[in-house]
Amino acid sequence: MSQAWSPAEQGSTPNAGGASPQDTVERALALARPGGDCVVIAEETSTANLRWAGNTLTTNGVAASRSLTVIAIDRRSDGTAGVGVVARSGVRPGQVEDVVREAEKAAAEASPAEDAGELVTADGTDRSEDNEWFDLPAATEIGVFRAFAAQLGETLRAAEGAGRKLYGFAEHGVTSTFLGTSAGLRLRYDQPAGRLELNAKSADMARSAWAGAATRDFTDVDVAALDAGLAERLSWQARRVELPAGRYETLLPPTATADLMIDFYWSAGARDAGEGRTVFSRQGGGTRVGERLSALPVDLYSDPSYPGLECAPFVIAHASGRDSSVFDNGLPAGRASWISAGVLSALYSSRYSAGLTGLPATPPPDNLIMASDSTASLSSMIASTKRGLLLTCLWYIREVDPQTLLVTGLTRDGVYLVEEGEIVGAVNNFRFNESPVGMLGRLLEVGRCEPTLPREWGDYFNRAAMPTLRVEAFNMSSVSQAS
Repeated sequence: MSQAWSPAEQGSTPNAGGASPQDTVERALALARPGGDCVVIAEETSTANLRWAGNTLTTNGVAASRSLTVIAIDRRSDGTAGVGVVARSGVRPGQVEDVVREAEKAAAEASPAEDAGELVTADGTDRSEDNEWFDLPAATEIGVFRAFAAQLGETLRAAEGAGRKLYGFAEHGVTSTFLGTSAGLRLRYDQPAGRLELNAKSADMARSAWAGAATRDFTDVDVAALDAGLAERLSWQARRVELPAGRYETLLPPTATADLMIDFYWSAGARDAGEGRTVFSRQGGGTRVGERLSALPVDLYSDPSYPGLECAPFVIAHASGRDSSVFDNGLPAGRASWISAGVLSALYSSRYSAGLTGLPATPPPDNLIMASDSTASLSSMIASTKRGLLLTCLWYIREVDPQTLLVTGLTRDGVYLVEEGEIVGAVNNFRFNESPVGMLGRLLEVGRCEPTLPREWGDYFNRAAMPTLRVEAFNMSSVSQAS
């Protein structure tokens, strides 16, 4: 929510003598020198975690941190502007001025910023005295795991009795971000994020299976159901089938789909595409926006209000980049459709990079959803498979060629052979070479969309909802000895 503040109101928050993030924002803005612009981002983060190994809880803990970013803008008489960015952790009230002065010095010495523009304003939105801006930062604590931990204990005991060993961790964190600018903008967002990773091993440690879940508060995590799925996969591994490298019809479950489509998303910047650097560049100049990528009517989009995957509905930019700009801080970030019914419909951009490419300014929200009108489940897609592979997850994904978005990586924790609608055994792991864009052109079937945890990119991006994909001729380029 945004509010327009007058200079007289700045610094008038409750507890003005304390060190709340709101106070820190107001103090930094008040200390900024007249004649320039200033953006201040104060963040408070708290985390809690549980870890277990060999069916036994091992550690738990909580932690908290705070950070301050001051972005000073030196407006110059020739119309240009220099930008200085200084970020610090654990800044005390008496140190705020030092951070502001350091940022202003950096701005005065900086070369003109190519993305210089006016700051985002609040457009006259009235400030409400009881607005959430004034509330204490949100926080997590070990109690977030109370119900989950009880279920986890029962699951660990059941696994021990069945001869399985469970390893894994649960993490939960909340970050409260407070954004203020000299243009009068005041925005606040509280972002919870949690994830569970669970690995099951056979008693002889020869077989391994993995499952994960992303969550906002751990009230929707069914660890017993995840363990039951792992037990089934371990049973599938009782028979081993060796297969050579090659191209196989492949079922990618939501977690594997997520990892590949996150690579797609991270590469879908408008500026690089407009300059001919990426798979989204049109031969001869321009971008491929408007081109069909998939014959199937699949949608790929980001939406800050998507249930369960909510994220900040405005830009939070600690620094400028190819398609991000500190001048865009506070710019609304609504639903953005990247692929519509199989057609590339947008690339993400700042206001500046949008101007370079002639595309609409489209900030990238921090979630990703892929969907179609299908309701097919993974089990039904297995049942309709004549012969193919079922992956569990992907690992160690690295980009090989940005011009085609070719990536390489490894399969992990279970690759299964499907014949005549049945899992007939586990096969060896592979190294794969694939392009998420090329893969879209070979989609045979899209399953129902469901929340998932990316295995490879879950540390950085865990708000995703994806389908199972059936892909023709997925390229397993070599056999891997990885387990």
